Amino acid sequence: MHTNNGQLYALSYRLRSARDKKRSQKEDFEKRLIQLDQEEDRLRAEKHKLPWVPLSEPYQKGWKRYFILREDVKRSKHAGFYQSLLEKINTIQYSKDKAFKAKKRRKRRNVYEVKKQSIREFEQWEWDSPRLKLTEKEKMFFYREKRWCPNSKCIVIRYVYTEAWRFVLQIRPHMNTHVKMIDEDLEREIQRVKNYIEKNHLRYKIYKMTKGRSRHWYKHEGIKPKYQHPFKNMPLYAILDECAKEKTE
Repeated sequence: MHTNNGQLYALSYRLRSARDKKRSQKEDFEKRLIQLDQEEDRLRAEKHKLPWVPLSEPYQKGWKRYFILREDVKRSKHAGFYQSLLEKINTIQYSKDKAFKAKKRRKRRNVYEVKKQSIREFEQWEWDSPRLKLTEKEKMFFYREKRWCPNSKCIVIRYVYTEAWRFVLQIRPHMNTHVKMIDEDLEREIQRVKNYIEKNHLRYKIYKMTKGRSRHWYKHEGIKPKYQHPFKNMPLYAILDECAKEKTE
């Protein structure tokens, strides 16, 4: 009698409940998503490692603007020091137009203004990082400045170069001399994984599992929220323009 009860107990113990089956299915699904994310990262890393191939005929693609030493600084005895410093703090901008102008909205009219470009500035974590390439002598030419950041709504610390007048901007044609090697099989695999994730709307779930927080993926995939107002976060002049268009139509 005890033997039969023991066999029935062991048999009932091996049976899985519907809740356990559902949990295991969910765990298997999440493991599959993690594998998809790892596979996509691996394919992108392989694409990034592909070498650059020189072009037989280089072509111009817009213009680039960067800083160079002023003529009087080039002739000075400290030209080598400032040239070495400039290589570490120089910035480059690219533009299709040689004038480097950008369209901005001013009093409900489109105005073209020259883009601003400045020497590189360092944040506090960059300044304290051991990877900073500036020497102690070069750090003496920077000053500490506190600024209000409207995005994060807090005060941030920046280290700004004090003698920006020693450098002037120079505009040169931006020439493409090399092109990235293309692997058709690799591109096909990347597109296959991307299509599977986007068609099944899995990007949000993957990001939440791997990064530990959610994100509005509809902004990147072209999916708009269901109850978002069409005039949300729009300036007043844009709202008035839209209302005027609706009246004329």
